[in-house]
Amino acid sequence: MFLVDALEETVTEALGRDQLHLTLAFLGHRPPSDVEPVAEALREAARTVDSPLELAPLRYRETRSVAMLVLSDRDGLAAALAADLHRRLEGLAVYRREARPWLPHVTVLRFRRPPRLRPSLLDLGPFSPSGAAVYHSLLRPGGAQYEVLDFVALGG
Repeated sequence: MFLVDALEETVTEALGRDQLHLTLAFLGHRPPSDVEPVAEALREAARTVDSPLELAPLRYRETRSVAMLVLSDRDGLAAALAADLHRRLEGLAVYRREARPWLPHVTVLRFRRPPRLRPSLLDLGPFSPSGAAVYHSLLRPGGAQYEVLDFVALGG
């Protein structure tokens, strides 16, 4: 019971299935006029994917505000897609690449203080995303909600 009480005090949001996603590039607040050029950059980058991306849960990691499942990227194809998209978005002047390398991960919790969990991972095996989307994130009292503005299938 103590662990549950401690988690209730620190966890601000346990993300639901509809909130789980792998971020290729976080743009922050952008004007509506940027949606179509960003979507076109995503479509162009997605067309270069000629083999399925193969991702799999690798480890659990906590930062100061989120918990995530870090993913393996078997052939580096997800990283190549992210790098291509970053280059295209930088060309549009809507994105600035972070100093740290892109890390394939899925955020699963948001919190005020790290709960310092050490969960064992289920052997879910590899998975291959079939598409990518441009999202508009809406911050709500119950957590973030994501509205799909554009969706593109990945090649391969």
